[in-house]
Amino acid sequence: MKYRHLGKTGIQVSELSYGSWVTFHNQADVKAAVDMMAAAYDAGVNFFDNAEVYAGGKSETVMGEALKKLKWSRSSYLISTKFFWGINEGVNQKNTLNRKRLIEGITGSLERLQLDYVDLIYCHRPDKTTPIEETVWAMHNIIEWGQALYWGTSEWAASEIVEAIQIAERHHLHKPVVEQPIYNMFERHRLTKEYERFYKDYGYGTTTFSPLASGLLSGKYKGGIPEGSRGALEGYAWLKDSVTDKDNLAKVAALEPVAKELDCTLSQLALAWCLKNPFVSTVITGASRVEQVHENMKASDVVDKITPEIMGQIDKIFGIEKEEDD
Repeated sequence: MKYRHLGKTGIQVSELSYGSWVTFHNQADVKAAVDMMAAAYDAGVNFFDNAEVYAGGKSETVMGEALKKLKWSRSSYLISTKFFWGINEGVNQKNTLNRKRLIEGITGSLERLQLDYVDLIYCHRPDKTTPIEETVWAMHNIIEWGQALYWGTSEWAASEIVEAIQIAERHHLHKPVVEQPIYNMFERHRLTKEYERFYKDYGYGTTTFSPLASGLLSGKYKGGIPEGSRGALEGYAWLKDSVTDKDNLAKVAALEPVAKELDCTLSQLALAWCLKNPFVSTVITGASRVEQVHENMKASDVVDKITPEIMGQIDKIFGIEKEEDD
């Protein structure tokens, strides 16, 4: 496993990490979580991603129980969580980044995770109704209180992140240091040239999610929606259109000869493709079985096999024209 600095911070994250979205509680109980986290950890993974909203807080509960059973040294791993949507109905309890919500959010997450602190906290989405200054101050205070070590954003516009950084610099507060964007062969907009300049100028790190496009890039949906897959889960009907789209499936099928040429699986190719981007600090992988964890971890061995020519082939499959340098 290779490790990369999280942007310009001193902390290093494994280039492949493990996230609990969808799987914990919905597809994996505590025992399964222990097995999969252990497999990832043994492969060198040191970053485990979560969020209070995942499974209505139950994902954090499962991870907390798993960590208790695993008994790893606390200094050997990193845990993250995120706030915005909340887990309760009612005003000031969901869809906000106001001070009350953030402070109550970190308190609840630490209880569910059974931890004294988390390493990373994210504003899970931007809040158009709360002044960014209020959010920055609350995140700064959480870090000052020792409940988190770093903070960042997820799916924020570059202009919003710049505003948050400038507010923090003006008041000498802890700045956001990392963005968690969706990033895969289908969805690349958060690492376009506009964002590349931003990552260069501010040294912002990235912990990218959904590298397999919710499993589409693994090829498992080419024969329909398999039983037990993410697309078959109750509450995830929104995925069905994407994973059964004929054009999307045709692009995945066109990747198969590329994967065969590199002697890897489609999943490994998709993960390695993400790792080729120099602005990616870590790629968050997901799995519902230990076998998937083992397969995903082998993606590190594929990265060096992806030449500029291979990247060009992949871009052509997805209809991406190479931009000329400015």
